[in-house]
Amino acid sequence: MTNPTAAMLVIGDEILSGRTLDTNTQHLATRLTQMGIRMAEVRVVPDVHEVIVDAVNTLRAAYTHVFTSGGIGPTHDDITADCIAAAFGVKIGIRDDARAILRAHYDRSGLEFNAARQRMARIPDGATLIDNPISAAPGFTIGNVHVMAGVPDVFHAMVAGVLPTITGGAPLRSQTLRVMRGEGEVAAPLGAIAADFPELSIGSYPFQHNGAYGTNIVVRGTDGGMIDRAMIRVAALAGQ
Repeated sequence: MTNPTAAMLVIGDEILSGRTLDTNTQHLATRLTQMGIRMAEVRVVPDVHEVIVDAVNTLRAAYTHVFTSGGIGPTHDDITADCIAAAFGVKIGIRDDARAILRAHYDRSGLEFNAARQRMARIPDGATLIDNPISAAPGFTIGNVHVMAGVPDVFHAMVAGVLPTITGGAPLRSQTLRVMRGEGEVAAPLGAIAADFPELSIGSYPFQHNGAYGTNIVVRGTDGGMIDRAMIRVAALAGQ
């Protein structure tokens, strides 16, 4: 069985401007790898309606799952929920269960449940809520798209809630070998190994240490025996 695939859509001008460091992608990729779901693409887009809609429709048609982060807060530039509704061609409005969750949270906090905060209860028709144990405002899943907050702690909590509801694949395994030879030296034989093992992902990552050049070679796949056979070939590069 082919492993499921996933894409990540990071939404927000603050990411593209460099003001905010995106750590959510690394977290999600790590968790998906543990489940045997291959992260195949990551996009970062601005807070522009048509750009978000186009990206959502492109990614959801290409991959098993799409995970978004950012743009579901209470301010005017939090437009992700509206864009998701537009992408799916459904209506969006304040939903009773989401509003009840938020009202209870703000009542406990002694804060006003004002119009801005009520915006976070706007959910596209047909979506399922994603629990937010940190700050209450829910994310949601519609079709194969999982829409989550951009704040890392909240994003992590939402990911923890979503992943048990989706089906993974065969565990993704990897082995790494550190070779004290530059990429230019190992490129040709490594290419031959990759051609002989098309089911595996074989990557090379150069480094420099104390003036010497080397290459970390990483072999990834779901078949442990095949990875072992490829690594025997890779190990021979160290002695050439």
